[in-house]
Amino acid sequence: MSYCVHCGVKLDPSLKKCPLCNTPVIDPGELKPSEPPVPTYPKNYGETETVKSKDILVLLTVALITTSICAAGLNYMFYPDTAWSLLIIGICLIVWVAAAPLLIAHYIPVYLSLLLDGLVAALYLYFISFVTVSRKWVFGLGIPIVLLITLLLILLTFLYRNVSKSRLAMALYIYLLIPVLCIGIECFIHFYFESPLRLTWSLIVTAPCIVVAIILITVLSKKRLREEVRRRLHF
Repeated sequence: MSYCVHCGVKLDPSLKKCPLCNTPVIDPGELKPSEPPVPTYPKNYGETETVKSKDILVLLTVALITTSICAAGLNYMFYPDTAWSLLIIGICLIVWVAAAPLLIAHYIPVYLSLLLDGLVAALYLYFISFVTVSRKWVFGLGIPIVLLITLLLILLTFLYRNVSKSRLAMALYIYLLIPVLCIGIECFIHFYFESPLRLTWSLIVTAPCIVVAIILITVLSKKRLREEVRRRLHF
């Protein structure tokens, strides 16, 4: 038994239209399943090519060069009496030298990278001297101390890569190199002020470092003691 969907009149099964309102009689079994609607936005997303480290380095280089040129131009046109643009140029150079090994590390040896970092830091100190009263401090203190730190970092890296990479060994290297750095700095200070060489504060720093270094050497030389320290300190 069926009824008209429009007016509700009772229909005979053989009728194709409603006799009252002429509404077509549709058999639900004859209906074809409707096709799913086409989504407004596709589900498949396009893939973009991965940005390479070289491309990032090129972009960084262009940005830093542009910044340096703009700073130099403004310095020349509006403030010709001072060389403040050298400070900005030096910072841009330091940023580039520091970022380049991170982006193309497999092309640059780590020792060369550290050496370049030290040379750029020394060059930046030289740039700073253009806005100071004297440049004597650059060659007497600034550059020698920067080069000493650079050499010690290269030595620390060599020990880490070729001797031992354990944390106890790294601590030993650091406690042995700190006295060298302090003694070197105090020597440079005496030479700069042309005063008699007499070590004072550097020896105060050296004494506890040597004590700790001897303790670390003892720990590293005894396997059971070394393993116990590593277990307790969660190394």
